[in-house]
Amino acid sequence: MDIIAMKGGGAVNEKLRAGWLGLLSVLVAMMPLSFAVAWHGKVLPMAVLLLTGLCLLISRPATRRSYRLARSVVIACGLGLLYTALNILGHRLGWTAFDTPSHILLFMLTAAVFSLPLRMRWVWLGFSLTGVALGSVCIVQHFVFGIDRAYGLNGGDWGAIEFAMVLLTLSLMSLLQVLFLVGGQVTGLFPASRYLEAAVHGAGAVFGMYGALLTQSRGPLLAFVPVVLLLLLIYARRTHQWRRSLLLIGALVVGGVLAGVSVHGVVVSRLAAVQTELSSYNHQTAAQGAVRERLEMWRTARQAFFSHPLAGVGIDQFGVYVRQQVAAGQANPAIAKYDHPHNEYLEAAATGGVPGLLVLLLIFGLPLGYFARHVQHVNDAVAVPACAGIVVVSMYVLCGLSDNVFYRPMPHSMYFFLVLGFAVLIGQLTSTPEAERHG
Repeated sequence: MDIIAMKGGGAVNEKLRAGWLGLLSVLVAMMPLSFAVAWHGKVLPMAVLLLTGLCLLISRPATRRSYRLARSVVIACGLGLLYTALNILGHRLGWTAFDTPSHILLFMLTAAVFSLPLRMRWVWLGFSLTGVALGSVCIVQHFVFGIDRAYGLNGGDWGAIEFAMVLLTLSLMSLLQVLFLVGGQVTGLFPASRYLEAAVHGAGAVFGMYGALLTQSRGPLLAFVPVVLLLLLIYARRTHQWRRSLLLIGALVVGGVLAGVSVHGVVVSRLAAVQTELSSYNHQTAAQGAVRERLEMWRTARQAFFSHPLAGVGIDQFGVYVRQQVAAGQANPAIAKYDHPHNEYLEAAATGGVPGLLVLLLIFGLPLGYFARHVQHVNDAVAVPACAGIVVVSMYVLCGLSDNVFYRPMPHSMYFFLVLGFAVLIGQLTSTPEAERHG
């Protein structure tokens, strides 16, 4: 039985259906917040979405059709799950290493909920309100509690980088909504509500960006700049609003300068320190400091890859390899404390060899290509999630150059939930013959 159709009963079942879709929309809107908190009760909404998605895949042909249309994204994510399991088996590692990667299967199933006619306005508003809430947490931590680098609600101070990445991803989606709402691109909205919603999304963008600034995380902040320019380019090309895009770039530059002044130039000084550490790095004598330690970890990761090109050293075994190299005098002791090389590409190559690196490139490349094919769709309901998908993937692609974006649950869950969900949503919206002709 189709759990959404609810045939028979007329108005009563229609109300039940509307209420159920509303509840699912709220749960989807809450998911980014649930990834960022340590509250154990967050398992409940995930369980509801998981069971609903499983039932939809079993009982609803339209849902399966949406997956078929989004198959390139689903296959890429499935390969990530499969190769991790094979690597663990091949290296005879414990299944503890499979804990976080196994969540991919969860999000492959919860994505089925996006094949329903969700209240997407609620979903986007929920994402922006999450940005406001998490950005406010950073403000309180920094200015009230005196925490130098705000780190959010989940993970402690070591999670500042990943928290910044999540905040900036949310702010990009909020900015996307501002562009399309103020520009009048999203259909079906009344003028009175359009500007109220735009204000909420604008707040999400501002609080998200400022909160990320307070984390003082250089990698995500540097990655944010080209991604936001890409978003504005896509918007200008689609709407021909080049002047508005240039004005927004100017506003972002001015806002960034003012925000930087408000934190007393700490971020600027951290950025300036990059060049100093780069020029003074020495493998044997000068490998201490955030940048130098990254350089040493990257050198060691390349060494691991060249020594084990076919299968790598094993998932989650980079730290073991590093300590072996330190003991052998082949790596600087400054990096003995690290379990990951702070670069997602080198992590994949070192721990999974050539196949692991190829799988990672597919996890980024296939979704990026899928969303790019739909970003100029005539229907804004399709174009908006396609744009959102592009900025999410692009943010992770660039952040992956200076940090590991998948080994911690918060950013890992954020990526696969959004990318798979947006892909299935686009599949659902383009599954009708009329939509396909317009595509």
